[in-house]
Amino acid sequence: MPTGSRIVSFLPSATEMVCALGLADRLVGVTHECDYPESIRSKPIVVRSAVPVDKMSEAQIDKEVSERLRNGLSVYQVDEVLLQTLSPDLILTQDLCQVCAPSGNEIVQALNALSERPQILWLTPRTLADIADNIREIGKATGRCDDAEKLIQDGLTGKIDEIARTAAQCGSRPRVFCMEWLDPLYCSGHWVPEMVKIAGGVDEISRPGKESVRVEWSDVLKWAPEVLVIMPCGSHLDKILELAPKLQTFPGWRDVPAVRNGQVYAVDASSYFARPGPRVVQGTELLAHLIHPEKFSWSGPGNAYKQLV
Repeated sequence: MPTGSRIVSFLPSATEMVCALGLADRLVGVTHECDYPESIRSKPIVVRSAVPVDKMSEAQIDKEVSERLRNGLSVYQVDEVLLQTLSPDLILTQDLCQVCAPSGNEIVQALNALSERPQILWLTPRTLADIADNIREIGKATGRCDDAEKLIQDGLTGKIDEIARTAAQCGSRPRVFCMEWLDPLYCSGHWVPEMVKIAGGVDEISRPGKESVRVEWSDVLKWAPEVLVIMPCGSHLDKILELAPKLQTFPGWRDVPAVRNGQVYAVDASSYFARPGPRVVQGTELLAHLIHPEKFSWSGPGNAYKQLV
């Protein structure tokens, strides 16, 4: 049988790519965070979080994760017995962010539990172009090169180019700040700043193609964003709405132009922004709608975002 007949995904975005290529039937194992499309929820879970994030505050999560990484401990647990039983011939993982999926030493340890070594595909995207390349790599590894190119042209780059052309016709580029964590405060990084630019905004606090980092709230106040997008990494909208009241305790909150103008939004970060997969297109469409509602409508799911003020 060809390589990629039995796929284990250690990354939610990789799971989405595999399914978008019509290979869901080849997925034999996923992570506890893989929740899209709905059909994969019944797949065996090979990877779980070693940190009980559901019972912790943002500050506690940040502290616990930082301490574990500093001490050389993993944030994830790989079920090595199950992995051996599933006997994958292709494992999809990444070496970009140790908080996003098992990487490095965890993969080596997991491989030691297998009698036959599978192919390992490392997906390390930092930009939208890198995401397209990852789709190509999965297509090549699974014998679906043509399908991968079609997905990229029709479902990724083509739609993004169309958004960029429409946004370029707008007369202004509002100041935007995308908040990837509330406590402590983090700016956006990697592909998200690029999405903002394509959607017709500008976020000078962000770090295009680089990791998101802690920033000072005073710097956000100086930037005076006209559109404020709340997108804590890995969180769906319902969780973000629970965290949102904390924003009102930030000094000078009511003086932020986005607050005064009623352009503060919580978005489903996990679905449309944090995962470098096919749905970044919908995330870019959503940003365009929030930044330039006069030019862009939103026909996606109603639970993709909520206006906070």
